[in-house]
Amino acid sequence: METRKFTCLGCPVGCSLTVYIENGEVEKVEGNQCNIGIDFAKQEVKDPRRKVATTVKIKNGVHPLLPVYTDAPFPKNLIFKLMDELRKIEVDAPVKMDDIILENALGTGVNIRASRSIRKNE
Repeated sequence: METRKFTCLGCPVGCSLTVYIENGEVEKVEGNQCNIGIDFAKQEVKDPRRKVATTVKIKNGVHPLLPVYTDAPFPKNLIFKLMDELRKIEVDAPVKMDDIILENALGTGVNIRASRSIRKNE
């Protein structure tokens, strides 16, 4: 039986989880203070995902960078490819908070959205 250790990211507590895996399936989880830890461990073993927040360039805005975020957890193994794509993006001001900046990023169904509004520099 394989044993892996994780810090749960499901809530602010950050429990230290010990996960027992057999044949690719989670058999047992220890160290969780709530059921979120069990769900997190199962997700982490099968398909680890993270929320991503960063910035992209914005043209003619009152600020040079626009903060953006993923509207759902993004596959961990694709985060560096996502960052490469976002590095190429330059949006035009004005932008409103929650506008979709990149739809269906890398075919995952996850959108990249604006974290704030930025008006056009006049």
